[in-house]
Order: sequence, then structure tokens, then C-alpha cells
Amino acid sequence: MTLNMRAGLKRDRVRDVLLDVIADMKPGAAIPSERDLCKELGVSRPTVRAAIDDLVRSGLLVREHGRGTFTGPHRVTQALSSTTGSSFYAPPAEGNWLSRVLEFGAAPAGARLAARLQLSPADPVLRVVRLRVVDDEPMAIERIHLPYALVSALVPADMESGSFYRLLRERFGVDVRTAVQTIEPTVTDETEAELLHVPQYAPALLFERTTRDVGGRIVEFTRSIYRGDRYRVTSELSFNADSG
Repeated sequence: MTLNMRAGLKRDRVRDVLLDVIADMKPGAAIPSERDLCKELGVSRPTVRAAIDDLVRSGLLVREHGRGTFTGPHRVTQALSSTTGSSFYAPPAEGNWLSRVLEFGAAPAGARLAARLQLSPADPVLRVVRLRVVDDEPMAIERIHLPYALVSALVPADMESGSFYRLLRERFGVDVRTAVQTIEPTVTDETEAELLHVPQYAPALLFERTTRDVGGRIVEFTRSIYRGDRYRVTSELSFNADSG
């Protein structure tokens, strides 16, 4: 085993200990000093500092010059609960969510978006870009694409508060039932960073979701960027004899 590998394993062990420590602490609480952590864990100061650096980059810890290192702000959690072992129920994320509409307008789908929504390239698609704000802090940028024929009476004010899927069901008769969603790590570009109040190239989560109604028709394609330092997804899983 190389020296670099040994150092990396030590850093990972310290990082795991720190994760356990801060899991029981409130946001803004001071963690033990680097010197105390070195003594408690029996590792060098550079190893402790490297582990702390990892957690600072991820937003779990915050360094304040001259004061110390503190736990980061509370993370907004979206819980996904397994219902059949292969599908998930998605309750609302915690917090008070509002939106600011940045773009709103219809245009022909074009070849690529038409394929995603199973439309003709000439069919109009409504594109809505909105900044999602939770408890007065910017959290995500959503880029929503909807077949215009389904929601022709939608106006920007409809997208500022409340449940969008409830709106689709109650006003437009679109009963959303299933979706395929992917989540990948990414970083913010210049515009996203400015809107989300984070540095450029800050860690983020990229969500892509294709949503179908009760009849299996595609009614939405959305691509969203969520702050990696403030948002997390938890999943409740069920297992059977075929589980890996």
C-alpha cells in the first residue's frame, strides 16, 4: 500500500468520525479544535485538516477566520419512501417553498425536446424557468417543459406558490402519477451561481425528471439544479430475496 493511499484512508476515517460528531450537533455549533481532534484520534494535524477541508467544500462545515470551525446551516431534506420496492412516494420537501418566475413562454418543441415529450417538433411547448426559494433562501433553479396544449391557460402567477402537481390536477385535469428521475452531481455555472448565491463551480445536484399522467402520457420534462450545500435526498428502501 502506498503512502498516499494510507494517508487517504486515514483522512476518510477522520471524515467518518467528524460526520458522526456533527450529525448530533445543531447548525452553527463549534466542532472540537484540530489539536483536540488530533489527540483524540491519534492522527496528524494535516490529516485532520484535510478531512475538515473535505467537509467545508461540501458545505457541512464552515470555517470562520479567527473563530474556528462550525457546523453548516440546516439542509433541506426531500424524503423518498419505497412503496413497492421499485417505486417511491415523494412527499413535499420540508420548509416553506415559494418561486420567482424568470422565464415563461411557448415555442415549437424542436427535435430534441419533442422526442422527450413524445410530440411533433412543430408542437408548442411551454417553458417555465423559476427560482425556487425556501424559507427566504434560494435553493434551486427549475427549467420546466410542458405540452402547451395541456396548460394553455397557465399564467406566471400560477407558478409562484402552492403545489404545481395539485394545480395540474385540479385546474387542467392532468392527474400526475409516475415519473422517472435521475440525480447526478454537477457544479454551478456563472448564472446559476449568481441566482443561488453560491460561488461559481459550487457543488450542486442535477435533477432530470420525465413525468407521466394516469394514462401514461408524458406531461412534463424538467431539468433542475439544486444547491449541493443545502439540499439532500433521503430514501427509504425495501428489500426482498432478489435484492443485491
